[in-house]
Amino acid sequence: MHRNAPRNAPRRSKTVRNTLACAAVALPVLLVAGCSSDSDQGKESDSPSASASKSPTVAPAKFKKLPDSCKSIGKDTVKDVVPGTDDKSGKKVGSGDADDSNSCLWSGLDKYDYRQLTLSFKRFDSDPAIGSGAKRAADHVKQQLDEKSANKSNRDLKEFKVSGVGDEASAVAYEAKKEDTKGKTSDFRAERLVTRVANVVVTVDYEGAGFEDAKKPDADEVKKNAEKAAKEAVKQIN
Repeated sequence: MHRNAPRNAPRRSKTVRNTLACAAVALPVLLVAGCSSDSDQGKESDSPSASASKSPTVAPAKFKKLPDSCKSIGKDTVKDVVPGTDDKSGKKVGSGDADDSNSCLWSGLDKYDYRQLTLSFKRFDSDPAIGSGAKRAADHVKQQLDEKSANKSNRDLKEFKVSGVGDEASAVAYEAKKEDTKGKTSDFRAERLVTRVANVVVTVDYEGAGFEDAKKPDADEVKKNAEKAAKEAVKQIN
């Protein structure tokens, strides 16, 4: 009896055989790559970030306290720059922590000549977020000068550097009209001198007028008296 030959299994195409062979090789490679990736991620998570930055640092402020502005210039100096004053000890202006800022005022009338002096100290601490005490003080110097320069009621403005007073010093000279308590207007000549010593700023406002048709002080007198007060006050910073 004749038997039919068994039906041959279908032959796989060459393309299919190649695909299966590649898959067999690729599978272990993927497994190895997966393990390697997990291991690397673990190492990265354990190490600190390379992009982490250090906290900024600034130089510490030099001065921690301020002198008393009312005691920063002698009574002979007060008598010289503010003739006719009734109180050579001065009058404290403002309130708060005197080691952060304090001001003193002297005024006097000698016959018809009026003079006024205001002396202020302001201290700045160092702060990593906004800068060193010295830098903050330097910024304040500019602000104090700009305050007078920006005032449109001030006339004949002249800004200039001042040598020999603190680490840096500048002044603004100007003229202004002021009204007294009786409603009478007078011409004033004035100067603001601002100087810095490390993290401390000294501001001197000096002005004068002549009442009853008396002449206002000349520019040289105002400049000389403002500088005299500033130089004496700076010596008290320690």
